[in-house]
Amino acid sequence: MLIFRQLFDERSSTYTYLLGDRETGDAVLIDPVFEQVNRDLALIHELCLSLKAVLDTHCHADHVTAAWLLKQRTDCDVAVGLGSGVSGANLYLTDGECVCFGQYALKALSTPGHTNGCTSYFLESHSKIFTGDTLLIRGCGRTDFQEGSSVELFRSVRDKIFTLPSHTEIYPAHDYRGLTATSVGEEQQHNPRLGGKISETDFVGYMNNLNLPYPSNIDFSVPANLFSGEPENKKDPFDEKQWGPLRYTFAGFWEIEAYWLQENLDKVCVLDVREIEERDGPLGFITGSILIPLGQLESRLREIPKDKPLVAVCRAGSRSARASLTLKEGGFSQVANLTGGMLGWCALHHVPSD
Repeated sequence: MLIFRQLFDERSSTYTYLLGDRETGDAVLIDPVFEQVNRDLALIHELCLSLKAVLDTHCHADHVTAAWLLKQRTDCDVAVGLGSGVSGANLYLTDGECVCFGQYALKALSTPGHTNGCTSYFLESHSKIFTGDTLLIRGCGRTDFQEGSSVELFRSVRDKIFTLPSHTEIYPAHDYRGLTATSVGEEQQHNPRLGGKISETDFVGYMNNLNLPYPSNIDFSVPANLFSGEPENKKDPFDEKQWGPLRYTFAGFWEIEAYWLQENLDKVCVLDVREIEERDGPLGFITGSILIPLGQLESRLREIPKDKPLVAVCRAGSRSARASLTLKEGGFSQVANLTGGMLGWCALHHVPSD
């Protein structure tokens, strides 16, 4: 069974795509964003997948790819089109070459025009194509930088993408209106730049008169992406020394296990966000913990010490997860949720929960 997720980076309006084989656990990521590496790896972990390859559709101008970071973290392959000009990859794909994950295969289709190295990835088994900036929803990528060519883009779309079955689903690298997908048939009929009876001459004239502003992030994104997103200092900025064995969740907060907390109670401040009467119940409480019910937390942040990392706890981990986010928003940088809450803590100590 195919696992398919469409992820979004709000700052750059970039879509990242996770595809996985549920049976084998093999997975690939298409167009990952540098700042979202922890989010993406959290989802891969929670879905019990193993990242085999990262594929970029082109050398992006509006964000930095997470390809290098993901290779450092997981030892995955990095794949780009042969004409991309990118170094740091180990798979340089030619037209028609495939990247396999489990029983599935993504076929590389050379679709230059937005840049001269653009590559789309076709999942024929599920009639899905990932077009990068070559073809957007009712639009396409610009062609006025990075050796772009309106003529080549027109031919890429018409000869490579529009020749696919009309029901083929199209997933672009960006959308700025909240749209998520389209199809070959829709774009053939309704794309105002490339659809219908529009000719190559019509398209070139359209693109030559877009008068778009200079891309705001191009001066640092492109140089970084030419090295697969590798930082100049060759260090992972999100892999700082942690105060404990933390695990990031796809929900957006850090977690820590009860076994570590038991051995390191003196190194942290435990914040219990249950109601007062719950501390007198069968689950008891963690010695030395501070009680501030979740409903009062936002107004009582000043009462919380800042000299130690914080571990938030509730009955099962739900309220304390919300508390972790509230604390982060309140300026506390070292915060984790206790996995499983007091239920997990009591199970570690063999304490009956009722």
